[in-house]
Amino acid sequence: MNAIIEQRQTLQQGASRIHPVILAGGSGTRLWPLSRSAFPKQLLSLVSERSLLQETVQRSGGEFGFAGPVLICNEDHRFLIDDQIRELGIEPQKILLEPSARNTAPALAAVAHWLLAQDPKAMMLVQPADHAIGAPQELHRAIQTGMVAAEKGHLVTFGIRPDRPEPGYGYIKVGPMMEQSDHVRVVDRFVEKPDVATAQQYLDSGAYCWNSGIFLMLARRYLEELERLHPEIHAASARAVADGKEDLGFLRLDADAFASAAALSIDHAVMEHTKDAAVVPVDMAWNDLGSWKALRENTTSDGDGNVICGDVVTRDSHNSYLRSEDKLLAVIGLDDVVVVSTDDAVLVARADRVDEVSRVVEQLKQRNRSESVSHSTCYRPWGSYRSVDIGDRFQVKRITVKPGGKLSLQKHYHRAEHWVVVHGTALVQRDDESLLLRENESVYIPIGATHRLENPGKLPLHLIEVQAGSYLGEDDIVRLVDTYGRA
Repeated sequence: MNAIIEQRQTLQQGASRIHPVILAGGSGTRLWPLSRSAFPKQLLSLVSERSLLQETVQRSGGEFGFAGPVLICNEDHRFLIDDQIRELGIEPQKILLEPSARNTAPALAAVAHWLLAQDPKAMMLVQPADHAIGAPQELHRAIQTGMVAAEKGHLVTFGIRPDRPEPGYGYIKVGPMMEQSDHVRVVDRFVEKPDVATAQQYLDSGAYCWNSGIFLMLARRYLEELERLHPEIHAASARAVADGKEDLGFLRLDADAFASAAALSIDHAVMEHTKDAAVVPVDMAWNDLGSWKALRENTTSDGDGNVICGDVVTRDSHNSYLRSEDKLLAVIGLDDVVVVSTDDAVLVARADRVDEVSRVVEQLKQRNRSESVSHSTCYRPWGSYRSVDIGDRFQVKRITVKPGGKLSLQKHYHRAEHWVVVHGTALVQRDDESLLLRENESVYIPIGATHRLENPGKLPLHLIEVQAGSYLGEDDIVRLVDTYGRA
């Protein structure tokens, strides 16, 4: 506790207040089948009971003197991200919505423009939402170290001291110590992902760090450098914010303006070209969890070297990552493999070939397979639904509605629906009727009827939906009125 108080006092002494900026985009295809584009890696609980996003927000909490977090994410994930943050009891300053994927340089520029309108002296602590940090106290100490340089206008990054030759990471060659800055080094150059032999040379030299993708910089200085190097990105992001629209507390960036920005990373757009790049080397048990192999290395194993998650039974198997999200998984006589089982897909791969998972996802997309996009459980602003069974002209779903959640007022042209309340209370609008249903009560929604489902209670509502008709696709939903702006 004394260490936290000391860190808070030190961070509050700076002239600029630190605003945590969390980059929460990305699809996480390398951790398929657990990660899907509709529910990507940052929303998963992989190294603790909290999701990676929640871990990132938690270590950027207000107890260190930081402002509330600012996030930028895909608009499809906005309600999931907002819910996860609020589960922590933390109020985000703002969540900005990317209308298209343009990489991190335009995304951070949009956040910087928005922040400067709130705080002209804002300092940004930029973090990806999907990295694991086992020693966050070391990150906080490194932030203290880097603040002086950042206040002077340097763009500070945090380099991870390597402990192995890792070809999967970008590297930073560390230059001399900066004047009057203890432990802050000049960046000599950024290096792309090397081959194994070159990575070994980097490790042996002691002159290189892994590139963590975490930055500390004044919002004003980032925009100055971006305008000098890529004025079109600077202008496009400024227009995207200026012409953006408030939507249920989110800031929806202007789609045309944002799409006109070049899709470049922070490194390629600014950090590799600025003369003001600085690096603080740090040991903080960092891992970007970019593959199943990386996750295995970041998780405690048993006496046989296996990482076991879920209902798994093994016999004569070693050095493997074995995970079941649903049913019993039995593994016999396998070494150095990854087996991940969800309720709708199973991945089995040699550990040295798990980087090819993203290619499998591409194959699924080409075949229009839903497994590349979503799980059997699909999340919505009001709750979730899970397909339990489907056949010719029928589908059974399990629906959960959050307290206060309300589905859109809608109708269907091709299917009728039967709802049975399993737990909780349902308020149902059916044409001109209003019905209050409790456990074990049901209602029938004919084809073409205008209807709406709401949970007026304080506990989650669980019900079973049976659909029957000639077409059961989600695109048969005609939204008439919607609380969440989807009509």
